[in-house]
Amino acid sequence: MIVRRTFAFFIDLGLAYLLMLIPFLGWLFGGFFILLRDGLTKQGSPGKNILNLKVTSMGSRTIYEESVRRNIIFAAPFIFSMIPTFGSFITLALIFIAGVIEILAISSDPQGLRYGDRWAHTEVSEAQQGSGLR
Repeated sequence: MIVRRTFAFFIDLGLAYLLMLIPFLGWLFGGFFILLRDGLTKQGSPGKNILNLKVTSMGSRTIYEESVRRNIIFAAPFIFSMIPTFGSFITLALIFIAGVIEILAISSDPQGLRYGDRWAHTEVSEAQQGSGLR
């Protein structure tokens, strides 16, 4: 499931970078998308929906506060996107570092939890067929 979670993240990151193409405030839209992505649908982020994964919190659906807790480590680097020319590279580098740390956490945790999951008291699991969007 770690590979599917990683691909789901890359789908979401791609959507965030598309939002960053919006002039002036794109970095803000991209950052907020990453921050709130797991509260957007019943299962979690668009990437998780595509790959049939879901985020749950103590058996219920994820809400925005939990999404913020889960994803702050990935959203914070978007602030550097404001910097002309090199800001996007700094953002990508920081997200890559955070991703490696989180993948190592998933790999070493018996329940497959990353630090964001532990802080938000959430977990990612297989979605039931037909659970779809809200």
